Amino acid sequence: MKIAFFSRGSGSGSGRAVRLAVAGCALFAVGASGTPAPVTGPPDPLLTPGTQVRPAAGAPEVPEVSALSWVVADARSGDVLAAHDAHRRLPPASTLKTLFALALLPRVPEGRHRATGAELAGVGEGSSLVGVEAGRDYAVDDLWRGVFLSSGNDAVHVLSAMAGGTRAAVARMQDTARKLGARDTRVVSPDGYDAPGQVSSAYDLAVFGRAGLRDPRFTKYCRTAAARFPGRGGVYDIRNTNRLLTGADGVEPYPGAVGVKNGYTSKAGHTLIAAARRGGRTLVVTVLNPQDGGSTTVYEEARSLLDWGFRAAGRVRPVGSLEPPVAAGPPSSPRPRPSAEHAAAEVAGRGEGGGTTWRTVALAGCAAALAAAGTAFGTRRGRRGRAVQGAED
Repeated sequence: MKIAFFSRGSGSGSGRAVRLAVAGCALFAVGASGTPAPVTGPPDPLLTPGTQVRPAAGAPEVPEVSALSWVVADARSGDVLAAHDAHRRLPPASTLKTLFALALLPRVPEGRHRATGAELAGVGEGSSLVGVEAGRDYAVDDLWRGVFLSSGNDAVHVLSAMAGGTRAAVARMQDTARKLGARDTRVVSPDGYDAPGQVSSAYDLAVFGRAGLRDPRFTKYCRTAAARFPGRGGVYDIRNTNRLLTGADGVEPYPGAVGVKNGYTSKAGHTLIAAARRGGRTLVVTVLNPQDGGSTTVYEEARSLLDWGFRAAGRVRPVGSLEPPVAAGPPSSPRPRPSAEHAAAEVAGRGEGGGTTWRTVALAGCAAALAAAGTAFGTRRGRRGRAVQGAED
């Protein structure tokens, strides 16, 4: 790294202050590692550990739940009303099938398809199955109902083959996640079957659920409670395994429920993306791996979060958004220079132990010194009769 010093004669004290402040802060930012220290904005609440909520007067208290991670969001606006460890990367189980549907629904043509043994050969041992049989013709609609209602990994693999194969499906899913701004998700298996390195987050799954509810075909499948399926042994009834939608095993159906997808593996535990409508508002809730109770806990915790979300709507300020981040503009895009106080606040980060580090304190001081020196220098130039323009980066 090279730092250049420019001089036009001796200059005034304010001019030298600017040059010395720039040089000193640049040298300090590089530090012993030789790597410039990044200057970032205020921390994203959703990246902060623990429960995040911004209640206003009269807001109800967030319920106590045992899930490792959860999100409550408004499906229309994308506002995140509350969350707990939203970006914690965890195995998603079959909730990942929502991303599979988002990626492949536009690519698999409607019509009929004859399943083959080769298409079914890659289904993992112990997978949930809807009962696809090699050598039998299926309507594509039936295969998608097998994915959403029975969480059929056999149906996922046949649909993947129709769209170019498992590897192509995984690549499309990863690309879809990226375009939606879901950065925590790494896809290894298109059906959500446990695989090394396969992860998502409560935030990303809420993004997928919200995006799915904007697709009429996705919504039709995810809210279907029961259907007939032509599988092994003839045509038989299949029922949606999302108990908040249908009610089963002691779980009461949730009023206004509209899907979306549940999942379970021994590694992921119980996972759920749930959505419901009430009073013209649709909420999306994700719950990952409750630590208390049994197989129904994920539904009861989602129920309590949905109830809270409908009561809290309009009484809490968003802690984040499910909207994808705005693409960065060209390097020449103007950005206003922050004030000394704002510049200092932006670099005052936290150390690993939770306290402010000596480095961030010093950097904050550098930022304030730079802003103050720049103000003095600008004032001197203005007094000499030159136009003082707003500084831009």
